[in-house]
Amino acid sequence: MSSPTGVTHQSGEASGFDQTSLLFSQLIFQQSNMAMMLLGKTPHPETGKVERDLEGARFFIDQLEMLDVKTRGNLSKQEESLLKQTLMALRLAFVEAVESAPASAATPEPVPKAAEPAQPPSTQPPSDAQEEGSRQKFSKTY
Repeated sequence: MSSPTGVTHQSGEASGFDQTSLLFSQLIFQQSNMAMMLLGKTPHPETGKVERDLEGARFFIDQLEMLDVKTRGNLSKQEESLLKQTLMALRLAFVEAVESAPASAATPEPVPKAAEPAQPPSTQPPSDAQEEGSRQKFSKTY
């Protein structure tokens, strides 16, 4: 019997299972690779540039989470393990990407209203109290 890929198999049932397992694994890897690329973990295959689109990455991770829910109880142990491990790795990579995101990307600067003129920056040096407050604001404790 010949499969759509041109490979000849002896048993139709066994080859169908093998084929679907192979296709399932390929789908998991495809979604995972897209998410990793959009998280900035791997370069774009065509341009070689590192891209970062956290919402796009979240979409691919969400699709894998949906597959996990919808296929629960219908996967082999190997398929289930592959999906669970892939999701765990992607979630960790997502958290790392969010934590390492530049502050300007996480919280965009407010745009001044057109009716209000922008205030020029102060030319006076900051007072000791202002400088101390600034240090406290930007110091991070672990």
